[in-house]
Amino acid sequence: MQEKLTHTHHEKLHQAGGKYLRDLVYGANDGIITTFAVISGAAGAALSPGVVIILGLANLLADGISMGLSNFLSLRSERDFHKMERAREDMEIEKFPNEEREEVRVILRRWGLPEKHIPEILDSITSDKKRWVDLMMVEELGIVESNNEFPAKHGLVTFAAFIAAGSFPLIPYIFGISAEYQFLTSIAATAIALFMVGSARSTIVKTSWLRAGFEMLMVGGFAALAAIEHGKFRD
Repeated sequence: MQEKLTHTHHEKLHQAGGKYLRDLVYGANDGIITTFAVISGAAGAALSPGVVIILGLANLLADGISMGLSNFLSLRSERDFHKMERAREDMEIEKFPNEEREEVRVILRRWGLPEKHIPEILDSITSDKKRWVDLMMVEELGIVESNNEFPAKHGLVTFAAFIAAGSFPLIPYIFGISAEYQFLTSIAATAIALFMVGSARSTIVKTSWLRAGFEMLMVGGFAALAAIEHGKFRD
């Protein structure tokens, strides 16, 4: 019994972590790159550290809020669409039960089930309306719903990840590192932040932390290089 409970506990932990993984990675990566892009442009224009800090913080706040709200609205719209499609499917079952039963029969045949077992399985599925609608949502409409979808929480996670990770490129300017090394230190801080975000994925996704870190570093590095080139162009 104890073993079963422990397994369930770990399962819940994985579900809780994985649920927000996309928001964390998406928000953190975008926060790092957009802040670094602002710093690269400011460095190319030879702006003072004070101006760089103001521009960087303004970017963090404005883009972070925008990212969080965009994720919130996107997920809420998706959730509302799923609800609408479920209501429509529910109505079709009420109005056209025979036609909908035949659609389930076609699905069961497509699965390759033996014909002699199909009537029994068909009756089992269609005897429970929720189970029936669940099947049609996935098999007919290709919609996989999430019962734990809280758009506001996902938006907040995206915003928090954007702010936390996006502050790394600003570290040398905030802490007053010598102007000669500020931009180089910002590049290093950006690389470290990208690697850390990538490595953090390995706590949920079963992969090497080193591989996950370098993967994120390579992906974010392409965008960072583009930002550096943009800064050179402005110089």
